[in-house]
Amino acid sequence: MWKDFFYYSKSERIAVYVLSLLIVVFMIGSIVLPYYLESPIEDMAEIEERVQFTDSIREKERLRTSRKFIPEKRHVVLKEFDPNTADSIDFLNLGLPPFMASNILKYRAKGGSFSTPESFARIYGMTEDRFAQLRPYIKIADRHLHQSVQPHDTLIEQPVDSFPKIFKYSEGTLVDVGMADTTELKKIPGIGSGIAGMIVAYRNRLGGFYSLDQLKEVEYVTPEMMKWFALPSVSIRKIPINKAGLDRLRMHPYINFYQAKVIVEYRKKRGKIESLSQLSLYEEFTEKDLDRLVHYFSFD
Repeated sequence: MWKDFFYYSKSERIAVYVLSLLIVVFMIGSIVLPYYLESPIEDMAEIEERVQFTDSIREKERLRTSRKFIPEKRHVVLKEFDPNTADSIDFLNLGLPPFMASNILKYRAKGGSFSTPESFARIYGMTEDRFAQLRPYIKIADRHLHQSVQPHDTLIEQPVDSFPKIFKYSEGTLVDVGMADTTELKKIPGIGSGIAGMIVAYRNRLGGFYSLDQLKEVEYVTPEMMKWFALPSVSIRKIPINKAGLDRLRMHPYINFYQAKVIVEYRKKRGKIESLSQLSLYEEFTEKDLDRLVHYFSFD
């Protein structure tokens, strides 16, 4: 009789097993669940702290790598100086750039000296305005002044000022910056081998100048130098935009990697580029970019 009372069919037994399992799961869940409900809060706080720390590190690294070195602006103090004895600090305090101070010291180290203020004016990088500003403060000691050779001296007198006599153009001369080589450019007052080399190198990287204003993009080219340049004819070496590869495109000073990538991908997906206006919808290209680049592309 009692067996009949506790007898269950197969489906009832399954239901009992399932119910028992649910009860066990519920009991375990009631014990474990509070722990998991509290832990994420602590974990999220820790994760958020780590993310903030990582972001701060990345921001510092970005600023470190993107920040250009800005030299400290030195206060100019004009006072009397002897170019044969002044040190680098003296020259910097007088407003001379570091490269000029270095050149002066190297020249003196090789035995050179300045016999007159005018000989100091021939230092590479010295402009007329800068020399006019320094001229009243140049005081050369007597021992550096030119001394005549005694009659009995059998040695051939060497010039005190050993600067090479470099021919410089007279005021009003114009130099074709689109064709001039470094030798021609060095004949411009204030321009030596360094600046002349940078102008020619930049012109070659561009493929030629289409405007004199592009010279302002060359480091150390000052507004005073601009009066010596002319561009009577424009000769541009153009890039075939539909054939040039990624590396060839990004070599141009006006094209960065992402812009070169856009051009290559555009050709793959849409075919031949007929005009730069087709690139105007891409955020990588600004209106200024397209205005400059139109001079350097051919659409063959």
